[in-house]
Amino acid sequence: MIYSAQNYSDYFRRCLQAFGHESDMLQHLNALIGQPVDSAAICATHERIREGLGADVSLRRLRRLVMMALMERDIGGQATLAEVCEAMTSLAEYVTTEAIGLATTELQADFGTPRDAAGRPIDLIAVGMGKAGARELNVSSDLDLVFLIREDGETDGLDRDGRPSRRSPLSAYEFAHRVVRRVIGMLSEATAEGFVFRVDTRLRPNGDSGPLVTSFGALEAYLQVQGREWERFAWLKGRVIATGPLADGATIKADLASLHKLVEPFVFRRYLDYEIFPALRELHSMIRQEARKRDARRAEGFDVKLGRGGIREIEFIAQLFQIVRGGKDRGLRHPATVPTLRRLAERGLLANAESQTLIDAYNLLRRTEHMVQYREDQQTHFLPAEPTQRAQVAAMLGLTAEAFEAALADAVAQVESVFDALLSPGGNGDSSDNEATPTMNGDGDHGPIDAETRKEIERHFKALVDGPRYQSAKPNARQAIDALLAQARGAGIDLPGAIRLTQLLEAICRRPAYLALLAQYPHAFTRVLDMLQASEWAARFLTRHPVLLDELIDGNLFEAADLAAWQNDLAEQVRLARIDGEPDTERQMDLAREFQHAQMFRVLARDLADVLTIEQVSDDLSEIADRILEVAIATVWSQLRQKFREVPRFAAIAYGRLGGKELGYASDLDLVFLFQDDDPHALEAYTKLAQRVSTWLSAQTPAGQLYEIDLRLRPNGEAGMLVSSVSAFEDYQRKSAWVWEHQALTRARFCAGDKSVGDWFETFRRTLISEQRDLATLRDDILLMRKKMHDGHPNRTARFDLKHDSGGMVDIEFMVQYLVLGHAHEHPVLAGNIGNIALLGKAAGAGLIDADLAGAVADAYRKYRRLQHALRMQGASYARVDPEKVTAERDAVTRLWTGLLRV
Repeated sequence: MIYSAQNYSDYFRRCLQAFGHESDMLQHLNALIGQPVDSAAICATHERIREGLGADVSLRRLRRLVMMALMERDIGGQATLAEVCEAMTSLAEYVTTEAIGLATTELQADFGTPRDAAGRPIDLIAVGMGKAGARELNVSSDLDLVFLIREDGETDGLDRDGRPSRRSPLSAYEFAHRVVRRVIGMLSEATAEGFVFRVDTRLRPNGDSGPLVTSFGALEAYLQVQGREWERFAWLKGRVIATGPLADGATIKADLASLHKLVEPFVFRRYLDYEIFPALRELHSMIRQEARKRDARRAEGFDVKLGRGGIREIEFIAQLFQIVRGGKDRGLRHPATVPTLRRLAERGLLANAESQTLIDAYNLLRRTEHMVQYREDQQTHFLPAEPTQRAQVAAMLGLTAEAFEAALADAVAQVESVFDALLSPGGNGDSSDNEATPTMNGDGDHGPIDAETRKEIERHFKALVDGPRYQSAKPNARQAIDALLAQARGAGIDLPGAIRLTQLLEAICRRPAYLALLAQYPHAFTRVLDMLQASEWAARFLTRHPVLLDELIDGNLFEAADLAAWQNDLAEQVRLARIDGEPDTERQMDLAREFQHAQMFRVLARDLADVLTIEQVSDDLSEIADRILEVAIATVWSQLRQKFREVPRFAAIAYGRLGGKELGYASDLDLVFLFQDDDPHALEAYTKLAQRVSTWLSAQTPAGQLYEIDLRLRPNGEAGMLVSSVSAFEDYQRKSAWVWEHQALTRARFCAGDKSVGDWFETFRRTLISEQRDLATLRDDILLMRKKMHDGHPNRTARFDLKHDSGGMVDIEFMVQYLVLGHAHEHPVLAGNIGNIALLGKAAGAGLIDADLAGAVADAYRKYRRLQHALRMQGASYARVDPEKVTAERDAVTRLWTGLLRV
């Protein structure tokens, strides 16, 4: 058989010569070449060749076969980069497990089994670092390993068969050290058959000066006290790739869970880790200095790994985001580079084009690295400058020399550009400083600041600086606050904004990560100042949830969100929040709150920038609530012990503001829960589901609250069941419901859960509100309910209450409900839940009310909502205005009320 790799690789030719006429080895090679090289193929190949050979020989021959098969498949265009890296990683996992098993068994016969005080076996654990942990090993990689044991103990003096062992007992540490020394020799010593992997253990605690084996406790102490920032990058990719043969599966699983729990908080901070930026800049500088040294040899060639625009810079870009954001976003914890770059694009942290450019460059550079290494099986990353050799590498990649040089130059330039921009001020993938973005506005131009106001602003700033929180803060935090106050002065902050700024800075004085964020991104602080001056409510919201400061660095802050993708992302994050394999309910609830707060904040930013109308604000807030409900129902049901089916036949019905898609930033959710299920366990299970969903949404956690939940609109109110079957709901609505409950039904809608239940509800709702009613009786009932509401919300001021006073919003809503309940039987268009303004237009179109007056009342409703919204954004307790401000609107509403209801 003629192999393509023969044309390019001296190593491949030498291996063929070494096989000589051993037809068995050629058969094994051809079998591997003929299929993707994966863990099953590697294991099967070793089983076929190991008979009669010692481990030293069989493992080295296995490695040779795998290398040759990958060369042939890769150069021949049959294997992807992913296959090559996966295969090398699988080989590393397999041979390390084999070596540990063999060494442990040999030592066990001499010394017995190492056990802890409880008698449990203590197994050796091998953690693959770097590319081994990320399943990205290249074809000539070192194998970076850290060896661990759970704790110290002592061998029991018994061999595997229970007979006394041959030698005196050892400590578990000494036993593990002897195993590791044998494993390293078995894998890395060069013999006539070659080697398996060069093993590098310098990433262990204290490096070369540290012991070869570390206990979990010693590792934890080291990471907490001495762990450096670069070690966070190393442990980010750390993954257990092999364990010993002594312990059972449950013990190993518990050990791995314990290891994960002690490493995770070292790598990932639970907040957005902007304090790391000085250390990252130092790492950035070190990488650049190292690259410059190699670039000095450009005349000789290019280091595809360590040169400017090389592989390491792409890996650093991905890992930087992971270190900064991985504590908050579990979806960014994938150790591999390409999946991380894709997820950064999905989250808007890198532009899609930028992410794809980096992925393409990574693939080209890694494949180039492999082709260089294939030639002599050397651990080199150097692409020679000599034209013939470069043309040969291009041919191995299936490219012409010209196409290869052009692609390489473009890839390197693109990587250089992204890498250098990343840690510049305002970097981190955010280009918003260079773009025109909306400005958040308050009630108008604040104008120049007079001397007296400036003096008052300085008084508030001085009170902050003299206060206990500032005085007890770390020096770098105080320096950051001083700089931010100076920036606020330079921006001409007004007095309300200055007061709110001091409240915010006092709240985050001891949260240096947030101060570091604002110092890192001056444009984000400018947005903070705009927001603080524009809205009292926004200032309170930001001060209560300072984690939202991170949203202000996003260049897409003022663009409409993809809420479907956002829901999927939230669902994924919630699913990943686990402890020891079990759902971490508190963390899941916090994640939902963090996601919801962030999305509300984005709506708020667009609202304050006048990008959205009040209707669009309400639509967005309502959709956010719908999607949060979907996630809550699915999450709670998946964890419910009483569940009896995979997907619940259960739905949340929205009433009130959510039902009418008029939700505000602080609105309650009026909900009714329905189910359609004949299973005998249905009522019990769905009642528990409703209880837990309500708690999931309304409970106060460290991240705050999602929504206040009001379930009083359910059948029989507070005395009724938390959930109703659809038949019970229908029976109640037809036989027992009050007119006001049918009024509420006119603006109810299915919002989350099982769509078939939602379809049933919508059909029933339309049918019920379209039934013919006696208009006189309906009018009297509605007038009675209106009086009760008016009496329940007395206004003893001279100002006009936009919602509750006569001529206000409630009057409009009651008139629309009267028109729907009174006339939908003859005008079906009125049965749609399309909002008060649209329904007024439909009623006018049906000839039920005067068209001009209907338009005037619709305009009044719009104006009332805008005024109400503006007052709430300034923190007003009541939506009340000077009556003269809405004289025409009140008159229009009163005229329609009088004409329609004859009062």
